[in-house]
Amino acid sequence: MHKRRVYVDTSVFGGVFDKEFEVSSHKFFELVRRERFILVVSPTIHAEIEFAPAGVKKFFKEMLSFAEELDVSEDALVLSRAYLKQNVIPQTSAGDALHVALATVSGCEMIVSWNFKHIVHFQRIPLYNAINIMHGYHEIGIFSPQEVMNYEEDI
Repeated sequence: MHKRRVYVDTSVFGGVFDKEFEVSSHKFFELVRRERFILVVSPTIHAEIEFAPAGVKKFFKEMLSFAEELDVSEDALVLSRAYLKQNVIPQTSAGDALHVALATVSGCEMIVSWNFKHIVHFQRIPLYNAINIMHGYHEIGIFSPQEVMNYEEDI
């Protein structure tokens, strides 16, 4: 079975503690624990987690044993600036642009997020991918945790 490298942004870790998102978030992380996905995180997530509640911090730390950790590369910074320059998302959301760029540059197959405003958004996804192609990168799948469940498999 092919294991997909999946970049998970901060919202999914927080989703474990959010009534609206907890069931799907827990199921997603159970798939990570079962090694169905390779969890990929970045220094950007580490920085954002610093402002999270204690429970989120603790859960994130527990999940790091399943994670591949990225460095912020110059290539990712260039790509994130391209998203901002092309107004894919506002300048005030540079961190979200960096999440997408880090996932793309590192070769992840997908991003999993609950951020429907700036990341998992039907109008933005094609724009991210157009810029990725223009810069020599692959298209990347962008989904909510709910969308990457294998519903045939009992979790």
